[in-house]
This record gives sequence, C-alpha cells and structure tokens, in this order.
Amino acid sequence: MTDTKPIWTPAPADVERANITRFIRDAVRPLGGAAAEVVDSPSLYAWSIAEPEQFWPAVWRFCNVIADDRGGAAPWDDVLTGGDRMAPPDPTLGPRWFIGAKLNFAENLLRRRDDGDAIVSWNEQGFKRRMSFAELADEVARFAEFLRQSGVVVGDRVAGFIPNIPEAVVAMLATASIGAVWSSCSPDFGLRGVLDRFGQIEPKVLITADGYRYGGKTFDSLERVRELLPSLPSVRRVVVVSNLAEGTASLQSEMSWHDALENGAGALLRFERLPFDHPLYVMYSSGTTGLPKCMVHSAGGTLLQHLKELVLHTDLTREDRIFYFTTCGWMMWNWLVSSLAVGSTVVLYDGSPLLRGRPVLWDLVEKERLNVFGTSAKWLALTEKEGAEPRTTHDLSALRAILSTGSPLAEDSFDYVYEKVKPDVRLSSISGGTDIISCFALGDPTQPVYRGEMQTRGYGMRVEVWNDDGLPMVGEAGELVCTAPFPSMPVSFWNDPADTKYRAAYFDRFPGVWRHGDWAELTPRGGLIIHGRSDATLNPGGVRIGTAEIYRQVERLDEVLESLVIGQTITNKRGTDVRVVLFVRLQAGAVLDNALRERIRREIRDNVTPHHVPRKIIQVEDIPRTISGKITELAVRDVVHGREVKNREALANPQALELFRNLAELQY
Repeated sequence: MTDTKPIWTPAPADVERANITRFIRDAVRPLGGAAAEVVDSPSLYAWSIAEPEQFWPAVWRFCNVIADDRGGAAPWDDVLTGGDRMAPPDPTLGPRWFIGAKLNFAENLLRRRDDGDAIVSWNEQGFKRRMSFAELADEVARFAEFLRQSGVVVGDRVAGFIPNIPEAVVAMLATASIGAVWSSCSPDFGLRGVLDRFGQIEPKVLITADGYRYGGKTFDSLERVRELLPSLPSVRRVVVVSNLAEGTASLQSEMSWHDALENGAGALLRFERLPFDHPLYVMYSSGTTGLPKCMVHSAGGTLLQHLKELVLHTDLTREDRIFYFTTCGWMMWNWLVSSLAVGSTVVLYDGSPLLRGRPVLWDLVEKERLNVFGTSAKWLALTEKEGAEPRTTHDLSALRAILSTGSPLAEDSFDYVYEKVKPDVRLSSISGGTDIISCFALGDPTQPVYRGEMQTRGYGMRVEVWNDDGLPMVGEAGELVCTAPFPSMPVSFWNDPADTKYRAAYFDRFPGVWRHGDWAELTPRGGLIIHGRSDATLNPGGVRIGTAEIYRQVERLDEVLESLVIGQTITNKRGTDVRVVLFVRLQAGAVLDNALRERIRREIRDNVTPHHVPRKIIQVEDIPRTISGKITELAVRDVVHGREVKNREALANPQALELFRNLAELQY
C-alpha cells in the first residue's frame, strides 16, 4: 500500500479549468439519468464502465470527431454490437464499435491548417526544424499523391524504417489519408528483426533514412536496407530521406524524399473515409519469445481512445506543446502523434536521451516551453543517479505534467521529481501496451498523486485485478484483467483468420476476459500499482512476488544503476524450488563486495519481505533490453536455464545476453 497522504494535489482553479470538468458539465450531465449524477472523476469512471454506449459517444462529440455527416443524425447506426463478450468463438461475432460510421484518421489529425507549430524536431545537436500546420498539410497532400502514383490503394501497407523525424509523421498521415495501413520500426532494429516484422505484412512502399545518430555516433541505414530488399519482394518503391546528407548510395527502386514530394506537387488533400474498424496501424509484440505478433489496430478505435487519453487524462489543449521520448518502433510514438488531433504542437527528438555532460532533454523542455513531458521510468531513475537537479538549472515554468511509462515508476522517483525537478508538476505514471495502443491506467488532472501509484484506471476501461480463481481483489496483487470490450482492442492479428493467435494471446487464462500479463494491485482509493509482468513473477517457496517490488528497493542504493531479477529453478535434496537471483549494473568504479551485497539484502528484507531477498546477487556489465528500452527478464531466464532465446533481433543489445551464460556463480 502506498502513502496515505498525497505528494501533489491540484489547485481548485486548475480542477475547474480541467477538460474533465468541462466534459462532465457539458457532455455527460446533460444526458440525464445516471449521467446527471456524475460530479467528479471517480463517479465519471463508474458511469463510463456502467454505460459504455453513452460514454464513448460523449467522448466522440466532446472531441469533435470528423466523420460522414448524416444530416444532423448520429454518424453511426449502432454504438456497440456484441458488447457482452470480448473473445468470440467465431470472429464474426466479436464486439464491434460505431457500426455505419465512416471517418479518416488523417483528416482528424489535420483539421488545423494555420501557421502555428505542428511539429518541432530536435536531435542530439539541439533544435533541427519547425513545421507549421499548413506546411504539414501540404507535405501530406504531396506525399499521398506520390503514394497513389506508386499504386498504393486502400488496405495496402506502407512501412517506415525510419528515425523519429518529421518525415515519419508525414508519411504516416499520407498513408492514412489514402486508407492504406502504416507500420514502422526504428532503424536500430537488426536485419532479422525488420524482416520478422515487415516480412509478414508485405509492404508496397518502404520509407527509410540514409542514417541516424545515436550517442554521438553515426549509423548508416542504407546498407541494411540493401540487405533487406531481396527478402521483401512486395516493395515496389523505396523512398530515402536525407537525414545525414553524408554520401550517397544506390538502392533498387530508390527515390529521394524531395523527389517524391515534387512528384506530388500541386496535389490537394483528399481523405478516404472508411468504416470505424478499418485498419490503420500494424503494431508488433516485442518478439523476445518468438516471431513478433502483428496486431492490427483500427482508425476509429485508435483515434477515439487517444483523444480520450490526451484530452481527459492528460488535459491537453490546442495551446499546449507535448513531447514523449520514443522511437518509431514504440506505441508511444503513435500516441504522441495523435496529439495533432487536439491541435497541439508535437515535439520530436531523435537520438540518445542521455548525453555525457549534456542534459539535452531538459534543455528541450526549457527552450521549447513544453507543457507535457513524457519519458520512461528508467530515464528518470538514471537522471537522478547522475545528480541532475533541473529545478535549479533550467526554466521549467511552462511544464505542467510529466508522464512516465515503460516500467513501473519507483517511489523514490516520485520524490526525485517533486524535490529536484518541479514541486508543482503533475507526475502521472501510466501503463498500457502495444496490444491496446493505449493505456489501462493513467493520470488525472483533478485528483491527487500518491507515491508509487497510478492515479486512475482509464475511463471506459473495466479494469480489475483477479486472483487465480478469477475473483476480483482490492489491496492484493494479482492478474490485471479487463472484463468488457473497449474501442482500441486489436481488430485482428495479421494472418490469423480464425483469431486463434488473438484468443491465445489474451483470453486463454480467463475465458472471455482480457488478461494483460501485468501483476498488479488495485488500491482502495482506485489507483493502480504495477508489480511487474505476471509471466516474470517469482515463486520462491511457492510465494508469488512481482519483480518491480525488488527493483524499487535495490535501485534506491547510490551504487546501483539498474538491476534485473529472475527466478532460477534448482534441484536439491528437498526437491525442486525457485531461488531469486539478482543481477546488478553498478556505477563506474563501484564493486559488488560482501558489504554491498548485505546492504542490498537488508534493504529488500526491511522494506518488502524475506521472500523477496535474493539468494544470489551477481554484478554484470550490461543488462539486455528490447528496442523500446524495456529490460527483458524472460530472455535472461532462458539463457540461465540453457534454453534458446528465439528472437535475439528484438533486443537493442543482444550481446549482453552472453554475460549471463555459464556464470560460475549460478552453478551452485
């Protein structure tokens, strides 16, 4: 259980100005009946899950979704069919939303056409360029015309192997405007990782950059693309963005970004309005346990869910400037770009978030006058370890909210933000996933923030925590589940016509109920705590514990940069058991001696339970992580047990796995 006193409380004037307050007053209460009894965020959540067929249309209207006009009538025939089930025995019987409505995702993101900043782009050297809403619309129109000339039609796939630069946003919006399907991954993916993704969806056009910079180093992308193309026979055209402008390379069917735009010169914006559940994105699972799953997300479901999260939970407005540190291979990129539908300025960054001696992201916050700053829990922890105190070194007066995701945010990181960053900022730890291209738990601008706790469950998301018998619990850790449909569920998995893979991914554990794979705890006040992935939970002596509970304690120590914990199966005279093994990466010059081992064990024992105390603590030089920056406990567990890691290409640093193989300390 977290603290009983909040670490931050919104001012009454800010609550009154919040989008949630306006939504309740202007969109919910006028509906009458039970809606008239909604007075605040908790009652809004209760009403939203009790009346989804009223809640989601209220979001649609409040956020002014653009769709086919039916002369004043609702733009849909039915809000929801099949709402009594989530995982159908027959794919034609599953839940479907807003039947009959026709819209275009890009049209909703390009509603603003003035000279205000639509996109601001930074890299490791600092500011790069600005693009106005008018310029963005013009480039989208021209690139969409080029795609049409290249034979791209409704339902075709366009792939981006590209850094987080404005051209990625333009290409995505152009693809969506036609009704084609966009899919992207960052250029730091290895050859096998890209083929495992794009090879499944068979793109017609591939967009890449000539290269990218990371950590002060320059990386060539064209050589990798040249290796890819023979294995991607579906690709008709390759478009190359001059991101480095250093040298040239010849590629089959290559065209420069500049020439592609010239080919579309004079084109006007055109939008193909299609059904609500028409495919928009193909997203991918991490692929660390096999071939990545290709999750197909709909235009309508993505748009409506993102608008709800950005407008209500993030409190985003047209005047705001929003940033999230991400690559084009993580769903937070898709989430960030949806901010254009609010009319907000989207700030992009391409490069390493940690540069030696240069607080580049805090510089960005100050110079771009950011209102919403999104990052990862790991970045906040490492920033604290470096001793950064942006409260004293940077002007953060415009900053209203800090968002954190990627892993659970430790209590100490809450303290760090309020003591060393900004005392009057709203710190929202959020959690969801690529599977839903959105969140199950988010922030709330009208409610207090408590250390170590996510403020609220997402409106319209019937999220519960269940025990092994499928019974809901409060105040105890269990499986995070969602028991009712929501619009941003994948419409399908690619090449899964009977939904076999889809059902196996989420519905096998509790039939008909979405099991997300998080080990979580619902607090009595309605907040949520994530204790780690449920497939990575530890079972020493038959007691199930979450890995995040250990990380929170270990990484409080100054010597520890980061850690990873697994359960190792061992056999002894008493039979088979699981022992907790902790790996630590230490600060430069620090050594894991017996004194530090004992401090680590004492910190865990005193603050959690004796069951959490690791039997083995081992120092390593690096910890493997996925391309999106998440540590991968399962891959390490497989290596330690001598099992094959099926897809090393899904890792940003696969060489780190070798550090865990045949460790002498693990043999006894």
